[in-house]
Amino acid sequence: MNIFSEAAKLEEQNRPFALAQIVDSRGSTPRHSAQMLVREDGTIIGTIGGGMVERKVIDEALDALREKKPRMFHGRMARNGVDAVGSDCGGAMSVYISVHGLRPRLVLIGGGHVNRAIAQGAALLGFEIAVADIYKESLNPDYFPPSAELLHADSFSAAVEQLDIKPDNFVLIATNNKDREALDKLIVQPVAWLGLLASRRKVQVFLRQMRENGVDESDIARLHAPVGFNIGAETPHEIAISVLAEILQVKNHAVGGLMMAAPHPSQHQRVVIRGAGDIATGVALRLWHAGFKVIMLEVEKPTVIRRSVAFAQAVFQGETQVEGVTARRVASAEEAISAADNGMIPVLIDPLCQSLERLKPGCVVDAILAKENMGTRSDMAPITIALGPGFSAGKDCHAVIETNRGHWLGQVIYQGTAQENTGIPGNIQGHTSRRVIRAPVAGVMNARVQLGDIVSEGDVIARIGETDILAPLSGMVRGLLNDGLVVNSGFKIGDIDPRGAAADFTSVSDKARAIGGGVLEALMTLMHQGVKSTRELVTVA
Repeated sequence: MNIFSEAAKLEEQNRPFALAQIVDSRGSTPRHSAQMLVREDGTIIGTIGGGMVERKVIDEALDALREKKPRMFHGRMARNGVDAVGSDCGGAMSVYISVHGLRPRLVLIGGGHVNRAIAQGAALLGFEIAVADIYKESLNPDYFPPSAELLHADSFSAAVEQLDIKPDNFVLIATNNKDREALDKLIVQPVAWLGLLASRRKVQVFLRQMRENGVDESDIARLHAPVGFNIGAETPHEIAISVLAEILQVKNHAVGGLMMAAPHPSQHQRVVIRGAGDIATGVALRLWHAGFKVIMLEVEKPTVIRRSVAFAQAVFQGETQVEGVTARRVASAEEAISAADNGMIPVLIDPLCQSLERLKPGCVVDAILAKENMGTRSDMAPITIALGPGFSAGKDCHAVIETNRGHWLGQVIYQGTAQENTGIPGNIQGHTSRRVIRAPVAGVMNARVQLGDIVSEGDVIARIGETDILAPLSGMVRGLLNDGLVVNSGFKIGDIDPRGAAADFTSVSDKARAIGGGVLEALMTLMHQGVKSTRELVTVA
């Protein structure tokens, strides 16, 4: 059998094989020039001379196939010493082992317009394509590359079972209305990449439902959704480019981002945020989506109650996600820079900002919301922005963002201060202070419910020492302090949303988004005009 005709057949079938070729030989060796094909099961076509050296090369070829990487083999025809193969010929041989038939597999759940465009593009990129749908008409072979595997099934759940999805496969879910069915089967299945083509709102609903159903956070964290790069894509082919760009970034272990020499001002711009609570997280998301590299500084035991929408939770869990963006606890400024460069939001324990000298940010945002200045100065970075009362723009920072609910929420103030804190929580269905839970005694916090649980007025939601903490009204537990934290009497430990099941505890609040928008506006304005000209900026009164 001809080696190269067999290689062509295996390549077409996307079946792994290795080619071993002698590239150097010295002295007495079985062969001086030869090739050998090694299949995944260890069978061969051709020979490089037989004997012990060939057995060694076959073993090396199988290892290369498992690692999916080529390698060079050096063998000496001797029984002892470096590179000895256990023979007595006395010569030496070098064999280059290349691996083939390893096209990555892309599984498309759904045969709609976008997945058709993705299949055509992925085939050009060397992917093996498999497509499944419950509608036969969506699997017309004319819509897909000739080599695509097309599977018609009674349900998407059955399709996932029949596709024989492997851990190194890339999988995209894009169906008309059965996304959740496929997602439930795939979310617990290890794959190289799992994407969901859906709106942000739909993604948040699915994330909440999966958490309610007990899906492990480590499984949820593997989901890429909404999928794709933000390039303003609208047509199926534009969306295909956006999605394939993300798949290639993961496949090639690349950082991503623009390669142009003169990037947009936000590209590679480092922003440090003091604090990582729910409002700070809303700010971080706004800046991250605008292209900034965000690093957050926190205290060792942050006392955030809206933990599901606070990157501060990474301090306790090591890693957390909010609206599909990952935050990770890091141990040093160097680790923070690396994490930010790789698209994550690092959280570093550094309440005194000692890392700023190493981080060298273009902007510092004080989002501690302590109602007083906890040490932020305008010389901490070229641009310094602070949230809420306790700061004076033009004195200890370059801009202040209004944090009081109302007409001016999110307003950028370039001279002067924000409104004083009212001390009254936002009104939800007529409830303000009543929905906020405060510790009646000092002690150690221990929760009795989970975030997102629906409780009735009078239910026990936590204990501090021997004291039961009761729900002040019926609704959803939207905020709750981490277990094990020591609190003083009167300390805010929880929050009940009277809207109940209609509330959303998995996405940042409207207030956080508004304040984040104000920070982004201030930062872009100050970057464009330069902080020296801020006195010329007029704040609308």
